[in-house]
Amino acid sequence: MEITSVRLVRLSAGKLRALASVTFDDEFVVHQIRVIHGSAGLFVAMPARRTASGAYRDIAHPVSASFRSKVQAAVLAAYEAPMEGEPSDKVESEI
Repeated sequence: MEITSVRLVRLSAGKLRALASVTFDDEFVVHQIRVIHGSAGLFVAMPARRTASGAYRDIAHPVSASFRSKVQAAVLAAYEAPMEGEPSDKVESEI
C-alpha cells in the first residue's frame, strides 16, 4: 500500500499544529490525522474517539510499526514543506 497524497490544514490551536488527510493507492483516504507539538517535538496522532469512560481510542491506525513510521514521515514532510503558491492554510503533497 502506497501513500499517494497528503493534504493538510495548518492550525495554531495550542499544541495542535495541523490536521491531515492521507490517501492510499488513490483509493482510500483517512481524515483527521493530527500533527501535534509535544515535549519531544512534532508527532502524528491517528484519528480517535472518546469512549464512555473518557479515554481516547484510535478508530484507524497502522498495524505495523514500519507502516506507522511511513505515514508519520509523509505527514511531517508535508507539514514541513514550504508552501509555494498555496493559500496560507492548505498544503497538498503528492508522494
